[in-house]
Amino acid sequence: MLSKPYNRQLFAQKTKDCDIAVVEGVMGLFDGYDGLSEAGSTAQMAKWLDLPVVLVVNAKGMARSAAAIIKGFESFDKDLNIAGVVFTKIGGQSHYKYLKAAVEQNCDTKCLGFMPINKKISMPERHLGLVTADELSISKEVLSLLSKMVEDHIDMETLINSLCPVDLSSGQSIDQLDDQPDNLVTTLKSKSMDITFENPPTIAVARDKAFCFYYQDNLEILEKYCAKIIEFSPLEQDQLPDNIDGIYFGGGYPELFAKKVSRQLTLLRQVKEYSDKGRPIYAEGGGFMFLCDQMSGMDEPVSYTMSGCFDFKIQMSKKLRSLGYREITLKKDTIIGKKGDVLRGHEFHYSSLEHQKTDTTDVYDVTSRAGQNISLKGYQTNNTLGSYLHIHFGSNENCAKHFVDNCQQFKKERISWPKPV
Repeated sequence: MLSKPYNRQLFAQKTKDCDIAVVEGVMGLFDGYDGLSEAGSTAQMAKWLDLPVVLVVNAKGMARSAAAIIKGFESFDKDLNIAGVVFTKIGGQSHYKYLKAAVEQNCDTKCLGFMPINKKISMPERHLGLVTADELSISKEVLSLLSKMVEDHIDMETLINSLCPVDLSSGQSIDQLDDQPDNLVTTLKSKSMDITFENPPTIAVARDKAFCFYYQDNLEILEKYCAKIIEFSPLEQDQLPDNIDGIYFGGGYPELFAKKVSRQLTLLRQVKEYSDKGRPIYAEGGGFMFLCDQMSGMDEPVSYTMSGCFDFKIQMSKKLRSLGYREITLKKDTIIGKKGDVLRGHEFHYSSLEHQKTDTTDVYDVTSRAGQNISLKGYQTNNTLGSYLHIHFGSNENCAKHFVDNCQQFKKERISWPKPV
């Protein structure tokens, strides 16, 4: 979603006070935007950041074949620096010896150890991925067990000693990023820092077990444009915070808490009134689902009443409906940008929409690869914008600035309202 300069500068900023940095890969090492290039893959990011790669290979039921897999990874991209391999789901020390002997005979990659099969450390999965940290309680006993397994079976000393220092100074400064030819993706640098507000707008961010998918960058970029961020829980709080100038509903799992959310009658009514009065609301993924009229639970046929800002019924499914990176162009002026602005984000959901209100406008024009049929839309009513797309504000910082400006404009209007007698 983001440019090489943006990612390098972000990595430099976030690791400047660290001794060791670990970047978690996604999917397989070479899996990214499509099957023909490295775009969007862990391999590409490793090369952008000049970082070595640790392969993690599930070797359950495997012996010498593991060497063939690793050999393939070694030869597939000679520009990658592979620091070593860690095997998982290993039956025991003898199993590991088979694997290690095969790799040492046929490959250049170092064997760094293994993690044995242990049901006590399994992490539960569900649609959209792992059970989130907010819901999963990892006991001290499990943490101790994990630590002991690493200590006993993985050669951390060899791994750490093999790491070369990362020269963060080699990355471009934020000021230098303006010269990049990629005019799609703006940078961390704020081009309009004359927007300092004496009395900045307050944006309420929904955050709890049901609303937990946010790019940390997004919140920090909003703050950089002088927004004051406060968090609230739609699960636990039955009303909106006082004196707010905008609302940001991120993604998450509202379908798992649909019954509880539907009982927050005051909150649901307030959100609908906030939208009807033209106050700024931006919602994505699960947050968009919350703004719709009805939502079915994940494992039940019952539909629950949501806030009703959009006249859609959300129908959950056990089948993946859409997944992938997206690039959009705004077809109309919105609360997050003007017509013609280009943004990037990610779509990932198991639900679909039913019904559509005639005065709900689609404001996203989606760029798709050849052969793809993408049904993604962005819906706007009043000053409420909702979509399944999780936009990364770093792809075009005018997005965040525009939203903050809209919230500031509403704040001015709110302050000028006559006080009740």
